[in-house]
Amino acid sequence: MSQNNKDVFFTEEGLEKVKQELEHLKIERRHEVAQRLKEAIAQGDLSENAEYDSAKEEQAFIESRIHTLENMIRNAKIISHENQDKDTVNVGSKVTIQEVPDGETEVYTIVGSAESDPLSGKISNESPIGAELIGKKIGDIANVPAPAGTIEFKIVKID
Repeated sequence: MSQNNKDVFFTEEGLEKVKQELEHLKIERRHEVAQRLKEAIAQGDLSENAEYDSAKEEQAFIESRIHTLENMIRNAKIISHENQDKDTVNVGSKVTIQEVPDGETEVYTIVGSAESDPLSGKISNESPIGAELIGKKIGDIANVPAPAGTIEFKIVKID
């Protein structure tokens, strides 16, 4: 599969945020940049016009982001809790893990990479920890590779 056809996992809320961002870019940001370009062109000589160059760069960024968001939405898979095994870690699971042997516990929600936000406890199913947790059950040990060596986590709870 090419990168553009890869499934992108979302919660319903996460997909809605992406759709809102896409709409904002298409309706508001495109118009703002087009207006900036029009004003810069009216200033004359484009060869040394920093405002024109800046607007063109922003336009390219916006169009690239729109393309990325459209691909994400086209390949979106909604995380459904109804069909999931509640005893096994899946995308959408809230997992409490305990570091072995010192006992520190952490709680993470496994989400698709597009919704990943480690600072708020949302880790990607493609991250080192997320990938190791997928498929595990309560009591299982996940061996997570880290720069300082492998870290072991015990699955304490799955919600």
